[in-house]
Amino acid sequence: MTHNFDWTTAYASQRSPVFARNIVSTSHPLAAQAGLRMLQQGGNAVDAAIATAAMMTIVEPCSNGLGSDAFCILWDGKELHGLNASGRAPGAWTPQYFDRKYGEGRLMPKRGWDTVTVPGMVSAWASLSQRFGKLPFADLMEPAAEIAERGFAVPVVVNHKWTAAASLPDLTSQPGFAQAFLPRGRQPAVGERFCFPDAARALRLIGRTRGEAFYRGEIAAAIAACAREHGGAMTEADLAGHACDWVGTVSQDYRGHALHEIPPNGQGIAALIALGILQHFDLAALPVDGAASQHLQIEAMKLAFADVYRYVADAGSMTLTPQQMLDSAYLQSRARLIDPRRAQDFGPGHAPKGGTIYLTAADERGMMVSLIQSNYMGFGSGVVVPGWGISLQNRGHGFTRQAGRENQVGPGKRPFHTIIPAFLMKDGQPQMSFGIMGGDMQPQAHMQTLVRMLDYRQQPQAACDAPRWRYNAGIVNNEAGMPAATVEGLRALGHVVQPFADSYQDYGAGQFIWRLGDPAVEGYAAASDPRRDGQAAGF
Repeated sequence: MTHNFDWTTAYASQRSPVFARNIVSTSHPLAAQAGLRMLQQGGNAVDAAIATAAMMTIVEPCSNGLGSDAFCILWDGKELHGLNASGRAPGAWTPQYFDRKYGEGRLMPKRGWDTVTVPGMVSAWASLSQRFGKLPFADLMEPAAEIAERGFAVPVVVNHKWTAAASLPDLTSQPGFAQAFLPRGRQPAVGERFCFPDAARALRLIGRTRGEAFYRGEIAAAIAACAREHGGAMTEADLAGHACDWVGTVSQDYRGHALHEIPPNGQGIAALIALGILQHFDLAALPVDGAASQHLQIEAMKLAFADVYRYVADAGSMTLTPQQMLDSAYLQSRARLIDPRRAQDFGPGHAPKGGTIYLTAADERGMMVSLIQSNYMGFGSGVVVPGWGISLQNRGHGFTRQAGRENQVGPGKRPFHTIIPAFLMKDGQPQMSFGIMGGDMQPQAHMQTLVRMLDYRQQPQAACDAPRWRYNAGIVNNEAGMPAATVEGLRALGHVVQPFADSYQDYGAGQFIWRLGDPAVEGYAAASDPRRDGQAAGF
């Protein structure tokens, strides 16, 4: 199971891979420690992941909260499972509902109650615990509740995002936002203590009721009452009708491995399409950080996004299946469109008919968990339910009002989703649990880091540290660490390349756990992205 990595680090970084038999990797040290605490108490990787996830809602509130959505891929020791815990639109949401309130148009509102779909994250925690966990569910909530009550010192990168949010009137004017997230009338400074006692109250009730109170109890009633008071459409019936779904995974073979993603309504299929295109090129023969290799990857990603943005929506509304979008002959035909000598604009093809946090945990018994949860844009909708600290996502912004599109808003539909956990298999066995948060950067970073590991033998921390690019609306943004010759080479090929310095979401932030062999003997190697405040920790 070991891999022929080059274990040196070729990039500016203060981090080394972490080796252990039980390990948690995420973007805040207190959250990683919460997961290790569960493992040390006899829990498994699922228990660790849930405790870590709960802590993340407190210590990185700019990226997720108790009103988030979530997805998970896990290896239970024998089989791979995929969980979709994204929420659905309230029953009142029709195109006409939005036309009456906002005038006719295609775009959905960005903040406020009319962006809030039913939050699915708590249902993910409860379902994972019931099916795979070992420890009492209430115990998993307690580390986060303790920190919410006692407070924590705000770290550097979280403060950066918090500061940016505090300057946005469309956020700060939302119900409950200022009271929850602008104590003393401003955002907390770096190192300043932040307490969230309302969220501690919610976490403990969620723990005692295994999530029932959130969907069919006291918290659900408070959410619905807040919606009514502020003109939202969410009702007790919408919340009570929610259920997460075990959906399996979709996969793509690449260099002797298989990348697994959650099927649509998420965008993970974009990474699969891009890798399915790139397998027709000999990337390893090109310099790893050179313009030629990066050009091919950018063009493959453009082709993937062209199809994903056209066809991906709620699974029940799609006119193409994931299998049709991943058809090998179709992907080969898309690969032939790439010109190694120039950049191009691509439209969708005709396939044959037929702000986020990420964490990963693994234990010495072989269980591996890849879990992602998000409020979507920084602080989500901006709405915080009073008395409970429920910070709600704005996933409804991912719909369109455009008639005839698969992703058109409608009652009970799931919107197009950006957050995507990932999992790498080899010969039917688990190889790596990983994810990279950051909007539409996520599939791009999945592709870039896997190419570095599988084509160029870079170890996980080096692949994580390496400079990234991001393709968005015809422009390629690049991190400062990208070689100047590569930037100029891409421009010479016709790419519009614009350096952009904000790494918080724009270039993603990854967490990786690579299985070295027998988990009880060799264990794992883990990496944590230096673009965030986090760490990989283990024993």
